[in-house]
Amino acid sequence: MPPRNPNQSRSNSFIPYLAFIVFCAIFVFKVDIIISQTIFTARRNVDIVTSAPTIVIGNGTFHRHFIVSWGESRARILEDGELLELSLDKLSGSGFESKKEFIFGKIDMQIKLVPGDSAGTVTTYYLSSEGDHHDEIDFEFLGNSSGNPYTLHTNVFSQGKGEREQQFFLWFDPTQDFHKYTILWNPKCIIFYVDGVPIREFKNLERRGVPFPKDQPMRIYSSLWDAEEWATQGGRVKTNWTLAPFTAGYTNFSAQACIWSYRTKSSACNSNDFKSKGWLKTGLDSRGRAQMKRLQKKHMVYDYCKDKWRFPKGPGRECRFH
Repeated sequence: MPPRNPNQSRSNSFIPYLAFIVFCAIFVFKVDIIISQTIFTARRNVDIVTSAPTIVIGNGTFHRHFIVSWGESRARILEDGELLELSLDKLSGSGFESKKEFIFGKIDMQIKLVPGDSAGTVTTYYLSSEGDHHDEIDFEFLGNSSGNPYTLHTNVFSQGKGEREQQFFLWFDPTQDFHKYTILWNPKCIIFYVDGVPIREFKNLERRGVPFPKDQPMRIYSSLWDAEEWATQGGRVKTNWTLAPFTAGYTNFSAQACIWSYRTKSSACNSNDFKSKGWLKTGLDSRGRAQMKRLQKKHMVYDYCKDKWRFPKGPGRECRFH
């Protein structure tokens, strides 16, 4: 038997190593495919979540859906994210805002206001866009000295124009328990509710030449701050800083809303949503409007539509269609 060729023997010895390298290459390729598929699926799922037509937020979501925007430690998220407290002292107030912006929505928040002598303090809960021609829908709670009622101040800005204030004395003590304050904003109207009772309606009267908030995405904001120069009895009653810190609580936040996408520059709600979702097409019926009128007659303390001293040439056009 002739001796083996040493070069051939050396070549044969590389075959197991070559097989191992090929196996490793195939394995790495397979793993890369699996990882790519996983990432694609994850991205697709994120797109599905973020492009959902509405966002429904339940209890305990302050960590996930809001950020503390100012006031540092004066704003605290408690009870596993189900309660948020804002506080005010002589150095600073505090505030928070939603992570997302919306075009149209039904926003509910339960709030417990500053107890006792709250003169000079303002607790706010509102929607607002940005810029000089911003839109805004306001709930503001003006504190008062002990024993006197809170003033609920509402306002609507469209394309930078406000001066549409209506004010109410609350018919309950808003410091003893949480009460629900709702903003309904859709293409037809804006309605303010307190504990499910409508207190104010601002109709879409664009056909009458009245601008209506409908094109600018708005974020949810809330704050507790010092406004002693004007908040209580025109500034005559000042803040008693010996009682600080003043504290207000927020809970049971929920929203049905059309999320705004900066990537697509559009709302996630489509034409089917505007046909099928009640909150996007509802307004006050005759019964709801009668209920609102009765409440306004008993508890409204200021209406810009009736302020002839402030508007000697007459208030906004929308006042003719109340």
